[in-house]
Amino acid sequence: EVQLVESGGGLVQPGGSLRLSCAASGFTFAGYAMKWVRQAPGKGLEWVSSITISGTNTVYSESVKGRFTISRDNAKNTLYLQMNSLKPEDTGVYYCGTPASGEPWPHDRADDYMYRGQGTQVTVSS
Repeated sequence: EVQLVESGGGLVQPGGSLRLSCAASGFTFAGYAMKWVRQAPGKGLEWVSSITISGTNTVYSESVKGRFTISRDNAKNTLYLQMNSLKPEDTGVYYCGTPASGEPWPHDRADDYMYRGQGTQVTVSS
């Protein structure tokens, strides 16, 4: 059974940091590019970042560039998202996922997946 389990979300003050993790199982994690997307309250899904299979190449949305860092540890089957300088507009549910079959790099289609986790809530508020 394929599983992607996000963790690390929570409540943080503006300017703070969080590190999200995504534990993968049931498929060959090291054979897939990965991405993070998020959904703010009352809004649609928004692509956040993608990373290639090896982790060599990464790409970010303009809204998080310079503040967030995506990374992966293929030996641990885990994807990460380090989030710094958090803003209230970063509030939402964060999901990790694999790109849809045939989706081209930079895999920035927020609604297209092969596999996706259940999400972790991030709330940025004072």
